[in-house]
Amino acid sequence: MILEMKVPSPGESIKEVEIATWLVKDGDYVEKDQAIAEVDSDKATLELPAEASGIITLKAAEGDAVAVGAVVCLIDTSAPKPSGTESASTTEAPKPVVTEAPKAEAPKPAPVAEKTYATQTPSPAARKILEEKNIEPSTIVGTGKGGRITKEDAVNAVPSMGTPTGGNRGTERTKLSMLRRKVAERLVSAKNETAMLTTFNEVDMTAIYELRAQYKDAFKDKHGLGLGFMSFFTKAVTRALQLFPDVNSMIDGQEKISYDFCDISVAVSGPKGLMVPVMRNAETLSFRGVEAEIKRLALRARDGQITVDEMTGGTFTISNGGVFGSMLSTPIINPPQSGILGMHNVVERAIVKNGQIVIAPVMYVALSYDHRIIDGRESVGFLVAVKEALENPAEILMGGNPQKALEL
Repeated sequence: MILEMKVPSPGESIKEVEIATWLVKDGDYVEKDQAIAEVDSDKATLELPAEASGIITLKAAEGDAVAVGAVVCLIDTSAPKPSGTESASTTEAPKPVVTEAPKAEAPKPAPVAEKTYATQTPSPAARKILEEKNIEPSTIVGTGKGGRITKEDAVNAVPSMGTPTGGNRGTERTKLSMLRRKVAERLVSAKNETAMLTTFNEVDMTAIYELRAQYKDAFKDKHGLGLGFMSFFTKAVTRALQLFPDVNSMIDGQEKISYDFCDISVAVSGPKGLMVPVMRNAETLSFRGVEAEIKRLALRARDGQITVDEMTGGTFTISNGGVFGSMLSTPIINPPQSGILGMHNVVERAIVKNGQIVIAPVMYVALSYDHRIIDGRESVGFLVAVKEALENPAEILMGGNPQKALEL
């Protein structure tokens, strides 16, 4: 029986996918539920499992765009599974070694005289032309008698556009995946269709460093999770969003949609590029809950298991470029959201505390926002609220009881 495998729908709004990679070859025997291909949609990369066991016939090539519901391959379910190894009785006898007489060497071709560069001065007419073109005579192959540069040589000479280095100068052209093309389209759309503005601030991370140093081992032993920066930032952001709800809103045509929940999109790096899964109702999560959810989403992104539903929605985004060493950036809004917070690396800097210059771990933070819906008061107030919470996390984020907040 021949089974027609059709492209399943990865999500409600997706009409076609692109064959990113075939994991099997035409004519291979595949097992039921074996991953046979990776397909790109405009939101995620998904694996395509075989619907039955049998011999597969591919009906699309890598890079092809295939409509949802179209036949992508055939599986002959009646084909027997090939045997794994042959028995010793069926192996071929060793072939006798045949020693061939050495072949006579082909006569070497007579050496061809190489072109040589001019050893004599160019003709007066040629010299004038070369001077006008700013070309050195030593770079021209002369065709006149004895290698002399003629007027014709000078007319045909092309100025060098750079000094030859002798290094490789190859190029490669590859097609962008559907996911990367969609990301590019969304980024350009965000730049062109929003009134994006970025405001900056700096955060003294001393208090967070001290809390982590004091409790990270106990937190790890109790919950099996690391106590990272993201839980502090997520808690600070959800608090600030509740204080400044316009930042947790978005524009839909001529209307503003406001949310009484905080679905936080977290930018993570996956094998196919940047992905932005969502922590649902992050305002209800504890420090342990945030760390557990971020770990779960990061592992699924790394393994290519993130689904479209896990990346759909989100009312605000946190992007941590600091893990790659970024000191400062202007993050781009993740539409249709109206705001994104950029985290950066922590560097020891000289700051003033109580009238004294001290060294402290400092992080620059950036809030990019859509000025059509968020005014300067809300944007600056939001970022100051984040800064205040991060610089005094024990009181503001933990209610004065870090051990209870960390569930220790």
